[in-house]
Amino acid sequence: MIAVWKHELSNHFHSLTAYIFSAFLLAFVGLGAMLYNIQSAVANFEYVLSFVCLGFVVIIPILTMKVIAEERRQKTDQLLYSLPITTSQIIIGKYLALLVVYLVPLVIISFYPLIFSKFGEVYLLTSYGSIFAFFMMGAALMAIGTFISSLTDNLGFAAGIAIPVILFNYYSVSLAEYVSSTAIGSAVALIVIAVILGFVIRHLTRNDKLAFGVGAVLSIAIAGLYVMDSSGFEGLLPEIMTKLSLFERFYKFVNGVFDLTGIVYYVTVIVFFLFLSVQSLEKRRYN
Repeated sequence: MIAVWKHELSNHFHSLTAYIFSAFLLAFVGLGAMLYNIQSAVANFEYVLSFVCLGFVVIIPILTMKVIAEERRQKTDQLLYSLPITTSQIIIGKYLALLVVYLVPLVIISFYPLIFSKFGEVYLLTSYGSIFAFFMMGAALMAIGTFISSLTDNLGFAAGIAIPVILFNYYSVSLAEYVSSTAIGSAVALIVIAVILGFVIRHLTRNDKLAFGVGAVLSIAIAGLYVMDSSGFEGLLPEIMTKLSLFERFYKFVNGVFDLTGIVYYVTVIVFFLFLSVQSLEKRRYN
């Protein structure tokens, strides 16, 4: 795993990927600091991080699109399978390299509140709590990007899928106001999600029976619950969209609340999508 980690770090820093990512992140933070902390004389550095969130829609796919897709495109993934390590160690090694690349500009950003505190009152606890949440949110988005990269050998396709996925998550709370809040609308949407989950399982396992079974069981369960108590589905879809938003949980930290459930949610997302990445790589290994 350490060998994979070192190799990935070398690849990132011997190409433009890490530098482009760092440059964009620092540029967004610098622009936000100029607008909020300097020109508007606002002491809350956490507002700058809130401003930068939309930049993740572009910079995260730039960083993650090559993680596995590049290996598949160049057929070097076959070399990974020959290493005396497990698929989980390969994914973890690659993911930890991404986190190091992410931490480099974040370490620089962590000095900003201290610098601004020399010229006025800055809420350091809130600022550094927000920086920590900012790191966790970015780490969760990178896990999602890693999984998307594992599904294809086309870099453009990997980035093209990651951008709308992150963008949808960013605007999910706003979109929740426009989706159907009726019981039947929520039930139908959940059944569609169950069917999509079945297709994902089919892609990862190539097991038609398992994919059909999971999709059918979930769809029947949702339909059964709706028949028994349809009132429980009232407003369920907008609530789910709000709860699944990675960005909405980050805003709680910006507002001065250290939300432990938000951290647990970020860790859960990271583990879940890294697990899916392992399964995607395992499928290709045995095929």
